Amino acid sequence: MIATPIGPVRIDGDENSVLRVTMGAQGQRYAGRSAPVRAAAEQLLAYFAGDLKEFDLPLPPMASPRGGELRDGLIALRYGETASYGELARRLRSGPRAIGQLCARNPLPVIIPCHRVTAAGGALGSYSAGDGPATKSWLLDHEQRYR
Repeated sequence: MIATPIGPVRIDGDENSVLRVTMGAQGQRYAGRSAPVRAAAEQLLAYFAGDLKEFDLPLPPMASPRGGELRDGLIALRYGETASYGELARRLRSGPRAIGQLCARNPLPVIIPCHRVTAAGGALGSYSAGDGPATKSWLLDHEQRYR
């Protein structure tokens, strides 16, 4: 686990990729042994310090090529940028529901930036990690501060 301004964050992975980031994690502190987990810890700490704007980590493959395209489209939202579910769906030639499901099932919050996806009209919308919308708001404010 690493200590962050939004609370403890646990990073799980294997020798090939980062598999899960859990915000508000409880349990014992441990030092990740695999290279992807160590890299994720370093990059997340740099992100929270305002020094990193784009993650470069090995991610697990998606179950389908289309899922990979959608995830890549979400990752392409730049630091400090937001898009509504509908806007992102149009960009990716998908439906807002598919984007919502992608975000709701995101095992890698912050690294895969679902916090940058908002409801229609710029409303904050929900967030499935940490303390929900409060965490999402903090992340968006953080990115605006260091933009």
